[in-house]
Amino acid sequence: MRVIHCDGSPEAVWELDAALRAMLAGGEAVAPVGLGQAIPPRDPGPSQAVLGTSGSTGGHKWVQLSAAALGASAEATHARLGGPGRWLLALPAEHVAGVQVLVRAALAGNRAELLDLRGGFDPARFSAAAHRLTSAAGRCYTALVPTQLVRLLDTDAGCLAGFDAVLLGGAVTPERPLHRARAAGVQVVTTYGMTETAGGCVYDGWPLDGVKIRLDIAAGGSGNVELAGPMLATGYLDAPEQTAVAFRDGWFQTSDLGRCDGQGRLQVLGRADDVIITGGLNVAPAEVEAVLTGLPGVAAACVVGLPDPDWGERVTAVVIPTDPGRPPEPGALRLAACRLLTGAQVPKEIVLLDALPLRGVGKPDRRAVRTMLVARNR
Repeated sequence: MRVIHCDGSPEAVWELDAALRAMLAGGEAVAPVGLGQAIPPRDPGPSQAVLGTSGSTGGHKWVQLSAAALGASAEATHARLGGPGRWLLALPAEHVAGVQVLVRAALAGNRAELLDLRGGFDPARFSAAAHRLTSAAGRCYTALVPTQLVRLLDTDAGCLAGFDAVLLGGAVTPERPLHRARAAGVQVVTTYGMTETAGGCVYDGWPLDGVKIRLDIAAGGSGNVELAGPMLATGYLDAPEQTAVAFRDGWFQTSDLGRCDGQGRLQVLGRADDVIITGGLNVAPAEVEAVLTGLPGVAAACVVGLPDPDWGERVTAVVIPTDPGRPPEPGALRLAACRLLTGAQVPKEIVLLDALPLRGVGKPDRRAVRTMLVARNR
């Protein structure tokens, strides 16, 4: 097994790119690992990729993805987007979203354009690379997380308008930046998936070709999301019990809640274990966050449940202002939320912060937010 230590440099990405191309052709397994990350316990054999994932619970797992699964995901992506093209890699290469950019480029017969991510994401470097890529003939794509999209909209939205599609995943995207992007001519495609599904497999709420969705329906029309298709991982390396729980009869049991609208389009409501039980009622944080981020002056929001002696949990929101110099009043935000949410959903408290703690490729770290708020209220 070839272990690639990814430090954000182009040199490390090119090493990974070569290893992935060899793996896709039947060569040895490849395992991209981030700085300070452990190494997989063993070699799973040829034509396999091993990617680490911790999930929101912090339990580390090694996901084993076959070349066939990665290839099926990449081909389905190109089919949905309108055909193969050239890709700009702006995500960490050790994560599945970054790996898939390299796989898609390889199957399209070209090499991805790379950003040097040492020192973090630089909108100016991205803009320069995007203009180079989109000025040439042929289709071109990129993949981002919401925080990157917002930074680019604030600096050079025009650099995104030349892409035939901008995949957006890793976290729920607030409606406001989506509206801003589309108004600027950016072809944004929201994606849903995880390492266990070789990356995004549901685009704008609709499954890619070959992907199946079903819901373990509970009261209220929502339920746990289950996914099936040729892009599914083999399982968790050297973790048979975890594999047996998550992968059953060809279906992957996600930890997410979702519902389908009248047309069958999937709406993801967030992780099942993030649901807040307040006064005996269930509140999905994502639904509250969607309302808060639609209010004037709100750039981002994270909603958690804090211990409460009367309610069991009380709905609490952290809000990031669009303009830190002129933040909205928490009382005014709560009043506006009262008009748009049910009584149980309305945050009992709204806290203003300058930024949210993040994990992975840009997901809000809900556990860190909760820990911070509990300590603040002591």
